[in-house]
Amino acid sequence: MLTTLHTQAYNVAARLYIAFELSDKTWRLTSSDGKKRRSKTVEACAISAVLEEVAKAKQRFKLPAECEIVCCYEAGWEGFWLARCLQAQGMRVLVVDSSSIEVNRRKRSAKTDRVDGEKLLNLLLRYLGGETKALRLVRVPSREEEDDRRLNRERDVLVKERGRHWVRIKSLLRAQGLRVTKKTTFLKQLEALRCWDGQPLPDDLRQEIERQWARHEQVHKQVLALERLQKQRLKEAESEDGTLALVGRLLHLKGIGWQGAWALVMELFAWRKIRNRRELAALVGLTPTPYNSGDGVREQGISKAGNRRLRSLLIELSWLWLRHQPDTDLSQWFRQRFGGGGKRMRRIGIVALARKLLVALWRYVEHGVLPEGAVLKA
Repeated sequence: MLTTLHTQAYNVAARLYIAFELSDKTWRLTSSDGKKRRSKTVEACAISAVLEEVAKAKQRFKLPAECEIVCCYEAGWEGFWLARCLQAQGMRVLVVDSSSIEVNRRKRSAKTDRVDGEKLLNLLLRYLGGETKALRLVRVPSREEEDDRRLNRERDVLVKERGRHWVRIKSLLRAQGLRVTKKTTFLKQLEALRCWDGQPLPDDLRQEIERQWARHEQVHKQVLALERLQKQRLKEAESEDGTLALVGRLLHLKGIGWQGAWALVMELFAWRKIRNRRELAALVGLTPTPYNSGDGVREQGISKAGNRRLRSLLIELSWLWLRHQPDTDLSQWFRQRFGGGGKRMRRIGIVALARKLLVALWRYVEHGVLPEGAVLKA
């Protein structure tokens, strides 16, 4: 009697489960109806071939044409376009955090697309069967939410590239025993530089430095153009409601600059559905990782599993908060707890302050609760 009921319930909730193992040239599709399995390879990014294999899998497992389809794949360089494409075809798509997938701890284990697809499908079945900790999912942003993050991320890349060009120039000159300090008059300084024997720089070396400087200046112009675009959008959206209004709200706080406010909103506050402070800290990797096994009890530090851009930004904002908001409860707590220690204690304390500051800024943006003792800009 129990078997009959189970079979009837299964037929009502007939599903097709598909795990995608993505690579540069081919995609491996491992499908199942919960019992039997089928594995096929299609050309990468060939959605028509994927839909054809889905139809064949339904026929193979004798599933109804309108049955629910649940897909999953690992978050990676394919991004989220595949999730949005499959959702448009009526499928339920789960994007899996790669770091949460269980790993075989043997010294050597087989790794092929087929093996990885089978493993991912097993985890999908366990997750949908009620074992919610079998997988950690990534929230899929909308097309607009994903595009909002482009400006600050492109600026970060360009700033690092600009720094690499300048470091390369200084390294080339350092090998000749020469130094330059000011960028504003760099070309004049370069013409005036002389080697140890009074001779000018060798021609090829000087030309290489000039080419490096030209690339530095080109990247610098792009950085300035991005900053002007960001400021223009903020200025145009001052009286509107929406994402940029949250940026303006953060800018009212003393110690928060427009780049920090922009990154916090676009990367976190604008599109993440945050329920509590623990989820918030986990998103930026500021959760503790205790080790408590047998007689060994110690703290291993923060998890560092979240958004590394925001984590480094929050450390910088915490130091600025101590300087520009010295009378707040957060600053007083830091001074009482870590102010009497050395440099190491302050470096540890600033991470704790970063977590508290993140929670305070979230409450301010989300609920309008001003941090205790905080001062607004004039």
